[in-house]
Amino acid sequence: MFDFSHFLSDNYALVLAGVFLLATIVLCLYYGLYHLRVGRWQLKRQDVESTGSATVSGLPPVSVVLTAHNDASWLRENLVYLLEQDYPNFEVVVVDYLSQDDTQFVLKLLKDYYPHMKVVTFKEDVNLYQGKKYPLSIGIKSAKNDILLLADPDCTPKNLQWLRGMVNGYRGKETQIVLGYCGLKRTKTLLGWLQEYDNLAYSAQYLGSALAGHPYTGSGRNLSYRRSFFFSQGAFIRHYGVADGSDDLFVYHNANRKNTAVCINSDACLTTEPKKSFAAWHDMRRHRVATRNWHSVWGRLAEDIPSIANVLWYAAGVLLVINGSLPWIVVAGVALIRWAWQIVCFSQLTRRFDNSPVYILAPLFEIYFMIANTILILSPLHSNRKFKK
Repeated sequence: MFDFSHFLSDNYALVLAGVFLLATIVLCLYYGLYHLRVGRWQLKRQDVESTGSATVSGLPPVSVVLTAHNDASWLRENLVYLLEQDYPNFEVVVVDYLSQDDTQFVLKLLKDYYPHMKVVTFKEDVNLYQGKKYPLSIGIKSAKNDILLLADPDCTPKNLQWLRGMVNGYRGKETQIVLGYCGLKRTKTLLGWLQEYDNLAYSAQYLGSALAGHPYTGSGRNLSYRRSFFFSQGAFIRHYGVADGSDDLFVYHNANRKNTAVCINSDACLTTEPKKSFAAWHDMRRHRVATRNWHSVWGRLAEDIPSIANVLWYAAGVLLVINGSLPWIVVAGVALIRWAWQIVCFSQLTRRFDNSPVYILAPLFEIYFMIANTILILSPLHSNRKFKK
């Protein structure tokens, strides 16, 4: 039997044990409320019925909008999947902004075959601001339909039902924003697994927060909102001066419990290729956190609590063992329970989105990102690029 009577006189050990236990509870709750919630999410019966009846009565017209900058290879590979969607009434608007490769020729060739494709070309740099907000806003202004779907040239629908899947996220006139998911194609490399884990963990944060009624960000790789809502809320005027954030800052400023829905059925998901190098992936992650200071308190908590709790959990656990305040077997037992629960919750994410089995190494990856994300947040972001994806 273990003797814990020394805690009555050792305040230091009592504090460490309390921090260790509290961090364990916080982390387990986080895995359940975010990872497990998203992984096990299902449409409510009334939503299924309303979606089904809306489908029978007719699908609304849709405009797909994407911006391209030297993306000829991606457009050649992926744009056909958008143009061939199984949907009765839609258009695809592509904004070609200052491309110097074969983008214009690829678009011209496809436009000859697909009359529902619209191309907006910029040959001079008229963007007074950094980032892609101006080209994207021009694309949205050129769209003729009210429901907009946003994607990137490097994104591929899982099937030809993507438009139907995302439109099914609209539950009526009160829904103005629909958050979707874009996954990474499977790889067998360590860099690929790290990217899959990172993408799943990040997606679980913003999708889980939205499902809890606190939407604070979204991904422009798979996002939908109404054109009328976009202009009625001032478009990107509030944050034109911020290079990044054409997707997450718009969601942050305008999304709420009533007007935002989540759509993560398999038909509504997109996929993209992982970055080929660590430098390219690190650059993408730097720009993802560039707008975190704009996020709501809830969003910041969703991002920071697991990292803070992890640091406290590992620090308290190690100190308890080193000081002999708790037998190592007790600390190890708690750790095994927590890691097992983490793996179970993360496995639901990988199965829902058909990812590689990265959940097996979830505890190790979490340690890596606990350190990497701290460094990422503390390092300054410097960039003078005019166009960012």
